[in-house]
Amino acid sequence: MQKPELILPGGSPEKMDFAYMYGGDTVYMGITGFSMRSRINDFSPEQLEESVKKAHSMGKKVYVTTNIFPHNSKIEAFRRHIKWLSTIKPDALIVATPGVFSLIKEEYPDAKIHISVQANSMNYQDVKFWHSLGAKRVVLPRELSLNEIKEIHDKVPEMELETFVHGAICVAYSGRCLMSNYMTMREANQGICAQSCRWKYKVYLEEEKRPGQYMPIEEDDEGTYFFNARDLCALPYIKDLIDAGVQGFKVEGRSKSIYYLATVARAYRKAIDNLMEGKEYDQALMDELLKIGHRGYSPGFLKGKYDEHDIHYEKNEPIQSHKFIGVVRDIKKVEGVDMCEVEIRNRVENGAEVEIMTPDKVYKTTIESILEKGGAETEAAHGGAGNKFVKFADDVPVNSFVRQVS
Repeated sequence: MQKPELILPGGSPEKMDFAYMYGGDTVYMGITGFSMRSRINDFSPEQLEESVKKAHSMGKKVYVTTNIFPHNSKIEAFRRHIKWLSTIKPDALIVATPGVFSLIKEEYPDAKIHISVQANSMNYQDVKFWHSLGAKRVVLPRELSLNEIKEIHDKVPEMELETFVHGAICVAYSGRCLMSNYMTMREANQGICAQSCRWKYKVYLEEEKRPGQYMPIEEDDEGTYFFNARDLCALPYIKDLIDAGVQGFKVEGRSKSIYYLATVARAYRKAIDNLMEGKEYDQALMDELLKIGHRGYSPGFLKGKYDEHDIHYEKNEPIQSHKFIGVVRDIKKVEGVDMCEVEIRNRVENGAEVEIMTPDKVYKTTIESILEKGGAETEAAHGGAGNKFVKFADDVPVNSFVRQVS
């Protein structure tokens, strides 16, 4: 059994660091204007170049997203961007259109090219086409079942296949949506989606011969989130995906928090490693994914067609069993005592029982004291009020996460 590559989002240099720290093999990232996450992207060209160097020094990989659908006005900018990428040498470029593909062949002929999910490669003939042009890998659309993925692999075994295993699902086919553009003039395929599908709607029928008489279609008096797809979670299906020929497991979420990223990365890392070691599926890893914000989980199309259980009609607010308290940034001596400097994200009280997550383990401990940066003791810490010094009953390492039952 070939060990799959765990590919994680890197919306910022900090997220890249945590992605590798908590188990990622590869991070995908991009520059505003060329990437599908233009609004939430903290990489400057200088940071991207430094990130590629840093990843390679760690034996890790970087895939650069160049996967928007460019208008005429962006073609020459794309050409310059590709020339620059040829100087920093990421491990692959992710591409959505034939035109950008051809620019890469002209300006960076040695580049490994991965075909983006946006290219809509729904069948083995599409995959054969891209292979004939020299593409190294295809990121498959989320709309494919395990049987369809396996058939693609059987028909084109020489092409590497990558698929999304976790994260938000677009109500349109793998993000090829017109709703955002229609409602807000923000084009999804330019990386500036407004996520209109997550809004609350009230829907009415109007009968042709009764104009102005509207009959509501709604779940209750508050309306319904009838476009609001549940999140994809393929953790229980990783062996099935490997057997189907998938070599790259991709997590969606460049706009998510470092806590979300680390939790998902850790769960899939351990699940993959356990499988490679011949261990049974560990339900505790799925329980970890219930602790972070999500819209309810679904295997998506892996087992076949969507049904009514795959839409979260009730609300857009995330479901989660635990709240993220903070991340440990440093260990410092305060009046001769080792204390954790914690970046607080949500309110927590002195004396509270909390849970600590590190790359290696999860364990419970108690907060024994909380100090302001000036040294004064406080009974509670609040998100947004700055870092606090926290004394835990047990040792807590730097870069670990603190959470509490909601």
